[in-house]
Amino acid sequence: MTAAALPLATSDWTYVWQNLGTLLRGVWPAVQLTGAALLAGFLVGVPLGVLEVYGGRRSAWLARKAGVAVRGTPILVIMFITYFGLGLSPAFVAATAALGVRSAAYQAQVFRGALQSIDRGQMEAARAVGLSKLGAIRHVMIPQGLRRFVPGFQNEYTIVLKDTSIAFAISYTEIFYQMYNLIPQQTTATPELFVTAAAVYLVLTLVGNRVLDYVDDAFGVPGGGASQ
Repeated sequence: MTAAALPLATSDWTYVWQNLGTLLRGVWPAVQLTGAALLAGFLVGVPLGVLEVYGGRRSAWLARKAGVAVRGTPILVIMFITYFGLGLSPAFVAATAALGVRSAAYQAQVFRGALQSIDRGQMEAARAVGLSKLGAIRHVMIPQGLRRFVPGFQNEYTIVLKDTSIAFAISYTEIFYQMYNLIPQQTTATPELFVTAAAVYLVLTLVGNRVLDYVDDAFGVPGGGASQ
């Protein structure tokens, strides 16, 4: 590095440090959006996962094809549909709908896998003691599936958290949006701003996954309990 370049780099990091508070103002909106999208995805995705495993031929086919269609559509396209096409407002609602729909498609697959990992004898035993199919699913299979759901959900948390940055495209004031608005004031600090934003996302990812590790330790099935 030349002597002339060193003061410039130092100045860029100084600029980032001076505006760190502005950048961090995007953390809470990002966390809110992540939580809302994951909750929406859970409420829709879990029933879809149940349909894929225990539904009739037609309902299982529809659930499966709907998931394929959503997973095959870029999240930016889905977000533009909810915001510009459907006119959902404010940006938080449109972003939650977009990320929630996409998350539901993935969470359905995670929960489907969790249900299919349960020994089939569990369903047979539940039916043998007099439970209906619906009762067995509700009282036996779903509770066990939820306990096996957390490891796969951790990956979905990471994906949704990072994808909140896409909401920048519809002017939602999350981390990337705040970072982008700082660039025009000192364009030479662009790499440093990107690195700082990435570090913030990394910290949020690590903290969230650590919390989910505790949840899995508390409620998960020891050893995974794969079906035989």
